[in-house]
Amino acid sequence: MTCKHFGVCGSCGLFESTYEVQLAQKKEKVSQLLMPFYDAEPEVFDSPTHHYRARAEFRIWHDGEQCHYAMGNIQKNGAVCIEECPKVIIPIEKRMWKLLECINSSSQTLGHKLFAVEFLASTTDECLITMLYHKKLDEAWNREAKVLEQKLGCKIMGRSRNQKVILRDEYVIEKLLIDGKTFVYKQYESSFTQPNPMVNVKMIEWAVKQVKTIGHGDFLESYCGLGNFTLPLSHYFDKVLATEISKRSIQAALENCALNDVNNITFARLSSEEMTQALSGIRAFSRLRGVDLASYHFSTVLVDPPRAGLDVETIALISDIEHIIYISCNPHTLARDLETLTQTHRVVESALFDQFPHTEHVESGVFLCKKV
Repeated sequence: MTCKHFGVCGSCGLFESTYEVQLAQKKEKVSQLLMPFYDAEPEVFDSPTHHYRARAEFRIWHDGEQCHYAMGNIQKNGAVCIEECPKVIIPIEKRMWKLLECINSSSQTLGHKLFAVEFLASTTDECLITMLYHKKLDEAWNREAKVLEQKLGCKIMGRSRNQKVILRDEYVIEKLLIDGKTFVYKQYESSFTQPNPMVNVKMIEWAVKQVKTIGHGDFLESYCGLGNFTLPLSHYFDKVLATEISKRSIQAALENCALNDVNNITFARLSSEEMTQALSGIRAFSRLRGVDLASYHFSTVLVDPPRAGLDVETIALISDIEHIIYISCNPHTLARDLETLTQTHRVVESALFDQFPHTEHVESGVFLCKKV
């Protein structure tokens, strides 16, 4: 990928070397961190080098009555106006510049006190645009935004303090072909979704490859989100218990179960710590009313924690489960947690998933089996 804003915009910090060199450096970084626990090289899953990001947020810079997209600068002390952003997927790219043109050619209703625009798109060409304001949105804004929806062939929402205006829908529908099966995901605005759909498919298929070697028992998942991993993996287990703290994500996960005709998953709105307390019998939760925890016989657990990694209690809980799939957005905390997990388990497979090309960020995964 090339971009006229390399070296100025802070969004893509790696730009002086080729993508192949960047990927090799990430592989070396992950390999070094995993070396005490795994003596083979991680499997590397690369990304398209452009048009790979399905979520994007841009500040709005006002120059008189004209609006411009802006990003934080590379020095992290200000903003830079941008005229292109080749990392966003085509459904965003083909609308974002038309949106700006419409805002600047219309009355001040759409542009006045607009401070940011968020895009959420799918590979099926659905696009949801959320416009954020420092003003109350009125009927005049509704009328102009509805016209804008028709012009752009998208869905538009408006947000301001204590106000959310949904003109049509607040989600997009994504369809992913995973291991020969098509899965449908309803992805809501402001909820977490994997930003790189092409690499996301590779992540899920890597996890599917691991569970195909197991073939028995029940499945436990923490940080399940909208069911990104849960739905495809559920086909390889008898019963599934999946937990997530976000109420909106649990709502989406339940809706996605219905969309995919999956009926062996129980979703519970619990944090990782609460899940551990419930399964350890330390605390009962009304959110688990009617769920017979004793009926589950977990052969496999998948965790996909935030950058801080796993808490000590969750590590202790999953250390009793035969197979562990650990998806990590921070290889440093993954390595920290492996210091404990490898006391009971051995790393069988590892992988690197380049969700964020042209940045230092890297996702990784390990598959662990209990020592005999």
